[in-house]
Amino acid sequence: MTIAVYCGSSAGNNSEYEERTKDFGKFLALNNINVVYGGGRVGLMGVLADTVIEHGGKVCGVIPEKLKEKELEHTGITELRVVADMHERKATMAELSDAFVALPGGAGTLEEIFEVWTWAQLGFHNKPCALFNINGFYDKLIDMLETMSLEGFLKKEYVDMIINTDCEDKLLETLQKYQAPKHKW
Repeated sequence: MTIAVYCGSSAGNNSEYEERTKDFGKFLALNNINVVYGGGRVGLMGVLADTVIEHGGKVCGVIPEKLKEKELEHTGITELRVVADMHERKATMAELSDAFVALPGGAGTLEEIFEVWTWAQLGFHNKPCALFNINGFYDKLIDMLETMSLEGFLKKEYVDMIINTDCEDKLLETLQKYQAPKHKW
């Protein structure tokens, strides 16, 4: 299995984000799960990549040419693909992955997980999308999605598509058993 992991190019203000990202990376490596991520060596991105490599896992980074210097490309991973732009980055990551998981991060992390989740809603793929909800980071986002559903802007089945957990074992089990809902098409 190969999982695309979206996460911050910052480590955040709470050391728990970094510690749990290390635990997550170790879990992935020890369960022979390959990682595709944004290719940076800073923030949670770097923590994840370093930890997976440290524990014998495989990591493929995908980074746009313009972000190589800004995100400080990671040269110690299994493979680094340099692409033309963000569109190619996201398409490449999606193509290489069997599932998508967001750890804590900023606007880019949200944009990336929301895009693949939207693609799933539209039936462009049947791959699971998940929030690895460290320290309740995504609780208010889930509340907002529930509000969107209650207000008639988002079907409840689409809210329910997003796996939301802070437990590695539960995440893996849910990813492996995932069944996409029937689509409106």
